[in-house]
Amino acid sequence: MTSSPSQAASEKKHWWLSNRKLVDKYVKDARVLIATQEQSEISSALSLLDAALALSPRFELALELKARSLLYLRRFKEVADMLQDYIPSFKMACDETESICSDSSSQPLSKERVKLLSSPDSLGRDPPVFKCFSVSDLKKKVMAGLCKNCEKQGQWRYLVLGQACCHLGLMEDAMVLLQTGKRLATAAFRRQSICWSEDSFSLNFPLSADITAAAGTTTTESDSASQLLAHIKLLLRRRTSAVAALDAGLHSEAIRHFSKILEGRRPAPQGFLSDCYMHRAAAYRAAGRVAESIADCNRTLALDPTNIQALATRASLFETVRCIPDCLHDLEHLKLLYNSILRDRKLPGPAWKRQNIRYRDVHGKLGALTTKIQELKQRVACGETGNVDYYALMGLRRGCSRSELERAHLLLSLRHKPDKSTNFIDRCELADERDLDSVRDRAKMSALLLYRWIQKAYSNLMTTIMEEAAAEKQRKRAQAALQATVTIHGVKTVEEEESITGTTSPAVEVAASNRISSSENMGTSSSSPYQGVFCRDLHLVGNLLSQAGFNRPIQVKYEALSC
Repeated sequence: MTSSPSQAASEKKHWWLSNRKLVDKYVKDARVLIATQEQSEISSALSLLDAALALSPRFELALELKARSLLYLRRFKEVADMLQDYIPSFKMACDETESICSDSSSQPLSKERVKLLSSPDSLGRDPPVFKCFSVSDLKKKVMAGLCKNCEKQGQWRYLVLGQACCHLGLMEDAMVLLQTGKRLATAAFRRQSICWSEDSFSLNFPLSADITAAAGTTTTESDSASQLLAHIKLLLRRRTSAVAALDAGLHSEAIRHFSKILEGRRPAPQGFLSDCYMHRAAAYRAAGRVAESIADCNRTLALDPTNIQALATRASLFETVRCIPDCLHDLEHLKLLYNSILRDRKLPGPAWKRQNIRYRDVHGKLGALTTKIQELKQRVACGETGNVDYYALMGLRRGCSRSELERAHLLLSLRHKPDKSTNFIDRCELADERDLDSVRDRAKMSALLLYRWIQKAYSNLMTTIMEEAAAEKQRKRAQAALQATVTIHGVKTVEEEESITGTTSPAVEVAASNRISSSENMGTSSSSPYQGVFCRDLHLVGNLLSQAGFNRPIQVKYEALSC
């Protein structure tokens, strides 16, 4: 039976030795519970380890067991909080902050030598000079010594923290930590193997339990670290290629590389995917595909609601399509984030989380944001809320055809269907499984709003195209009628001029011949006005000649003939 921490707290601890025995007992019971590999038992082991660390905060074995238990329970954020001093990017950020603070605070005392105990009597001679040491340099030396000692005693930190950083999306830090841990573990195993006898390496010689356990643990951790390192390097190579293509202006190439990462078969960490979605949104925006860019911003905010860059990008996209109310909503949310940063005097999220903004830039950005919000409110007051650019939202040119609109609407509707809005979560490895429901809700809500936007844009643009087509048909009819009227009026004017001058133009002659032939055809159907066989024959011959191509009718003097 394992004793609970509450029962152990009631025991008397008069001497340090009793505390050490109690700590050893807690650790022993915790190891028994961890060996069962059941989550409930491991949670109980964590409470025992916390009690042991409360008595002995620097006990190495208890720290290792707690970190590995948290890693097994997928509580990666707690592992990072516990070992954040070993994260390379966090250490670099702390060093930069310390250097900036030390430079700003010690600027008036930046001299290497400070003159002390000077008096006016010592003007003719050199005053005593004392050398001052730098506290920051001393701190760096002490930390370097501590790190060296930790490397000798606790190589497990690098492997455990490397796996936690990988699951949290800190890929560069995870690669450095895993490579360092793998190298230190191999070196430790090599040093340990030197103490073994030569018979220990033969196949027929039975190994001891300690040697077998050490070799098995080292091999298992090395293999898992190697596999994880290969996956991390693949993701980093693809992201580097995509970012390089984006910087070079090859937007389609950047979209293709980012899509390989985001649509891969193996899940990727939540933080890494949110960063890739943000970069692909920038590529879509540069390519003029506004709807896809807004969708990627929505996915980024579903995974990380405090992403300042995603909020600013989506607000600018809404302003591009002249959707002022939604732009104002995002800018107000961004203003709340800036105010919370200034109130808490720290950036959102844990200390080891990477941010795209520095704390000292928040004041200037907040002032510019306030001015922008006031300008947009003035535009809303002037009535600019209904003039939305649906062509830009659909990615179409003005004056596009109906087939182009239908094709774009079909593609966007299939790609951003609300039923498929949460499929990307299946390819995402969440840092905390408890956030799954909230991520799904945010993704569904934003996808539904975007889908409604697309349907509204399609209906408005289709109405516009139909109205333009009807107006074009009506214009063509009016133009044809006007042209016919002008032609008839021109013929009448020419005939009047010819009647005055006595000449006949070819066009008028053709028109007259056509009228005569039509009248003759009508005349043949009725009774003939001519009497006598000879006159009728001459009339028929004249009709035949006119139908054969002779446009001029034969002049016949009917009064000279008598029948």
